Amino acid sequence: MMLFVKLLLAHLLGDFLLQPTAWVVHKEQRKHKSIYLYFHIILHGLLAWTMVREIRFIWFALFLALTHGLIDWMKLYFQNPTSKRSWFIADQILHLSILAGITLIYTGNPIDFTIFDNRFWLVFTGMLLLTNPASVLIKNIISIWTPESKEKGDDSLVNAGNYIGILERLFVFFFLITGHFEAVGFLLGAKSIFRFGDLMQAKERKLTEYVLIGTLLSFGIAMLTGFIVNYCLPLMS
Repeated sequence: MMLFVKLLLAHLLGDFLLQPTAWVVHKEQRKHKSIYLYFHIILHGLLAWTMVREIRFIWFALFLALTHGLIDWMKLYFQNPTSKRSWFIADQILHLSILAGITLIYTGNPIDFTIFDNRFWLVFTGMLLLTNPASVLIKNIISIWTPESKEKGDDSLVNAGNYIGILERLFVFFFLITGHFEAVGFLLGAKSIFRFGDLMQAKERKLTEYVLIGTLLSFGIAMLTGFIVNYCLPLMS
């Protein structure tokens, strides 16, 4: 486990803190002809070995550097302005997978699948329920009260409300299953403060009621899910 943490630290240093924006721009423009791509590859190998500092890890550090370069090369050639975000996510997932694979091979420790017990699946199901399924449920419940201002559209970000709702439900869920009940009140209060300005500008009672119903439904579903999971967890130990 500690080996993975060290490799992760090396990755964060090499990919973010020690990679200037100028390097990134130059790589995107010149691709494999960019000298900074090779500086970046060498840097990752050196950082990985420096974190471990064991002679027999040299070959693993070399493998890590080469695979890192190959993944970056793929991203540079296949990404475009519309898929850049997706390629960034895929790029990081592949890098982390390589780190995990090197850790397993180098340490010789088998993967412990016992962590995926009944309690894990219960919590995971609760989390999944609070994402898009809960959003669809809330949307259908409050659709009969949609005010005119919402139907006409506004200047908000695309799907921002949906993502905010998902995040707030997940926060409430984790606060409840970890016993931090006071944090739920803090989150609700913080959201009320941020929403207050919008509702004052709208000057529409219907919009205020619409937002209030949606917020209470969102928090209510998250709290109910958290209480159910909390009740069931001891029964599965």
